[in-house]
Amino acid sequence: MTISAHDALIHLMLVAASSDSTMTERELIRIQALIDRLPVFEGFDKSRLTEVANECADLLNGPDGLDRVVDNALAALPKKLEDTAYALAVEITSVDLHLEQEELRYLEMLRDKLTIDRLTTAAIEVAARARHRRMPS
Repeated sequence: MTISAHDALIHLMLVAASSDSTMTERELIRIQALIDRLPVFEGFDKSRLTEVANECADLLNGPDGLDRVVDNALAALPKKLEDTAYALAVEITSVDLHLEQEELRYLEMLRDKLTIDRLTTAAIEVAARARHRRMPS
């Protein structure tokens, strides 16, 4: 199954959101906000979001679901968008301010399949933590 680069980024965000078995409203709102404001999504027909999400769910529920979604997504992405894909996945998993083991495993799996270096992935992770930090009480 061939998908667009936009669809690929959305699939990776949806998997990040559902990797801990629950997709929260905060995660869905963040996905929508990122699609609405990031330049990488310019030209994406937002009316297709439900269709793209359903395609992702169908793939996830099929044989080798997780690997298949990730492999299809990465095959559809230009190499120069791999860091963007990882940043989006980290952004979605960071929304809840606490990463579950399943989310950490998904990010590790994604890191292993990408061709970006460890320093870049670490910088993306630190930046996400900084963006989501709250004032101490």
